[in-house]
Amino acid sequence: MITIAPDGRGDYTTFYDAFEHIRAFMDYTVTVRVLKGIYREKVLVPAWLTHVEIVGEDPDSTVITWDDYAAKDNMTTFRTYTMRIDGNDITLRNLTIANTAGRVGQAVALHTEGDRIRIVGCRLLGNQDTFYTGGEGRRLYVEDCYIEGTTDYIFGAATVWFERCTLHSLSNSYITAASTPASIPYGYVFNRCTLTAAQGVTKVYLGRPWRPYASTFFLHCTMGRHIRPQGWHNWRNPANEKTARYGEYATVGCDTDGRVKWARQLSPAEATQMTPSAIFAYGVSWVIE
Repeated sequence: MITIAPDGRGDYTTFYDAFEHIRAFMDYTVTVRVLKGIYREKVLVPAWLTHVEIVGEDPDSTVITWDDYAAKDNMTTFRTYTMRIDGNDITLRNLTIANTAGRVGQAVALHTEGDRIRIVGCRLLGNQDTFYTGGEGRRLYVEDCYIEGTTDYIFGAATVWFERCTLHSLSNSYITAASTPASIPYGYVFNRCTLTAAQGVTKVYLGRPWRPYASTFFLHCTMGRHIRPQGWHNWRNPANEKTARYGEYATVGCDTDGRVKWARQLSPAEATQMTPSAIFAYGVSWVIE
């Protein structure tokens, strides 16, 4: 085990120094324990770092923060991350990852490119583009997390299962913007999640297709009245209505009768078949504790 602490109580004071002392491409798991504190650091988990579990003491008081944004020095969206994970088989637990740039456009808190990533009990805080799930065919499992933002605050091409997460909208906008490739059957699946909103926020869409074959499903989710009756938006392109793969099952808390006709209400049989085992290719052993 390796310990990081901002006040020098651990083995290292920064994530960079800790990662530099972990052997590349390990086939066993190393735990990095992160003690309470504010870590003002732009964190990169490099591709050669694999099988690492990064565990905070407490998500409310173990905070990684940075404030880059797309318009700053023309860095573009994909360089704005507070934390980026390029390695495979990485687990995050009990951390807050925040982009504090404010409402200045695209500003990513967590950016993932690796495969078989687990995120458990974490808080992802930002505004536009809070959580970028990059990498076609990459697989993520996100459980018991709190994710907040304004526009498209969960977006990307990866296949992600969200279990019992809270999605908190800070403005009248869109929650998801999946860019699922046509060749991949599943993008985002939200299971037993809760959708909430800040005071005064009353007009939020579940999603819009960043790419034509966007795939997003909500199963057994509780949604507040801030969700628009239509549910989904075509990103001002009617052609997307023929290709986007959107649906719900057993939504609680809001009326789904007004949903757009090109989104689906799943049958019980279809919903039952939609499981982590079904959406993740090549097995789910990496999800199991």
